[in-house]
Amino acid sequence: MHIPQRMCIACRQMKAKGELIKIVKTEAGVQIDSNQNKFGRGAYVCKNEECIKAMTKRRGLSKHFKMQVDDSIYEEISSLT
Repeated sequence: MHIPQRMCIACRQMKAKGELIKIVKTEAGVQIDSNQNKFGRGAYVCKNEECIKAMTKRRGLSKHFKMQVDDSIYEEISSLT
């Protein structure tokens, strides 16, 4: 059986899609996709604290989506760990 692989935007490692947190940029803005089924430009980050801190420090979502991402999104992702 095929397991979809995605790359973490912090550590740049390929991991199984289920091991990562998906963040999506839609017309409504940037939001966490807990069910991993929303359409739009997506970014993935590992569910560990180190990757989330590195992504937050480097403003990884802002760079990935090429737009300003609100601090509340980073805080919401940090609260998931």
